[in-house]
Amino acid sequence: MMHHLSTDLLLAPASWLAAVTPSPSPSPQFDENQVTPGPWGFVITFTIAIIVVLLVVDMVRRVRRVNYRAEIDERLQAELAERDAVDGGATPGLDRSVSDRAGTTPGDDPDDTVAR
Repeated sequence: MMHHLSTDLLLAPASWLAAVTPSPSPSPQFDENQVTPGPWGFVITFTIAIIVVLLVVDMVRRVRRVNYRAEIDERLQAELAERDAVDGGATPGLDRSVSDRAGTTPGDDPDDTVAR
């Protein structure tokens, strides 16, 4: 039964299908403001694009800075480990690791005698 209904619909004449699904007629008046965002839409979109570009540049700069700090911290850790291995672990004045001092600034720690 279903097969016969689908074949009847597929084999129906084109005039019957055109009568069932009418084509839309164009509106009598064409309003350009309904299809374009206008100058304000362009200004807002351009402003958002500029803001996004500036945020991406700032993010890349910050990520690069964090990566450089991590690389320097690794180098200092390696130098301290090498120095401890050479001296036998008894280096006076280097009782804390560099990673312990990562969040401090000169002057925060009274033991910090390195002037930067």
